[in-house]
Amino acid sequence: MEKLEFFLSSYVYPFIYIKVFLGFALSFAITYFTIPMILKISFQKNLMDEPIQRSSHKRKIPNLGGVAIFYAIALVAPILSYQLFENYKFLFPSLVILLFIGVYDDIMVMRAYKKLIAQIVVASLMVLGSDVRIRSFFGLFGVYELSYWFSVLFSIFTFIIIINAINLTDGIDGLAAGFGFLSVLFFSISYFRLGIYNFPLVVLGTIIMGTLGAYLVYNLSNNQAKKTFMGDTGSLLLGFLISFVSICFIDIFIDRPNMGIPQYHLMSAPVIAVAIISLPLVDTFNVIVVRMLNKQPLFQPDKRHIHHKVLSLGYSHKKATIIILGFYISMVVVAYLLRHININLLLLILLCLGLFYAYIPDFIKKINNENK
Repeated sequence: MEKLEFFLSSYVYPFIYIKVFLGFALSFAITYFTIPMILKISFQKNLMDEPIQRSSHKRKIPNLGGVAIFYAIALVAPILSYQLFENYKFLFPSLVILLFIGVYDDIMVMRAYKKLIAQIVVASLMVLGSDVRIRSFFGLFGVYELSYWFSVLFSIFTFIIIINAINLTDGIDGLAAGFGFLSVLFFSISYFRLGIYNFPLVVLGTIIMGTLGAYLVYNLSNNQAKKTFMGDTGSLLLGFLISFVSICFIDIFIDRPNMGIPQYHLMSAPVIAVAIISLPLVDTFNVIVVRMLNKQPLFQPDKRHIHHKVLSLGYSHKKATIIILGFYISMVVVAYLLRHININLLLLILLCLGLFYAYIPDFIKKINNENK
């Protein structure tokens, strides 16, 4: 592979552009042509997501789209982004574990505590086995370098929080995949700007975007025979991969003198990462706080998530997704424009902005009711 890279890089276009194109195109094509086969099996074996009271859909929909997402990533990423799998030995095994857990839950339904144990195992493999850790808060809350074991525990906690937050976001058509596509796009642009050392992460990002793009073709389809959900398989994989690229992003800005690694400086790096994954984090944070204030069980399902609120205003799934993603993009833009201010102030601004967006649907609904 390295000899091939050297040969192709001698031409006008750098090899990274070829990898990016191939990564997106191959993962898109594999997903696009795999999903029809999964749909055929799902209809034959009745492997469907049954609508319940909280569901935003009214009929049974195949929910194994996440298998196609895994298939594309598993085939393309180890070839075009092989450096990551060499450096992070537990990356691929973790994906396989999450595939098994996700498929089992989508077909048989797995108890929540068992899924949590699996997530802890996967997070521990990545943190302890592959050393994917948050090592510093960069002055957030007055904290800089973290002790090893606090770093380990906090990083495992971060993996679990992001995985579950993205799982909760998968409530309406296009939202989780649309968020995943945009968040990975933002991270990939950042990695590309940070130079050649981070190009494997750029390629991984384009592979993820390719498979999500193909999945969205079916997820947003008006043809019920083609429609599919990513299920827990897809949301677990997506949450895990976004956790991985988020922590890697923060880690880039850690000083490593005399290690032959380029040095980058951005004191607001953790908050920029939070901004890029702010949609599920702020939504989950808001719902948990409200449940605590109302003395309700933290894990009791309800319709307080932002996608439920926007749908209650009468918008379709597609329009609700576009509105919510618009809110999300504006938060990322604000974070980027203010990236050089104090890290604690930036976090406060983003939290206030996110909560403001979370309650806009409530304000609109209240005004509409008063005008009736």
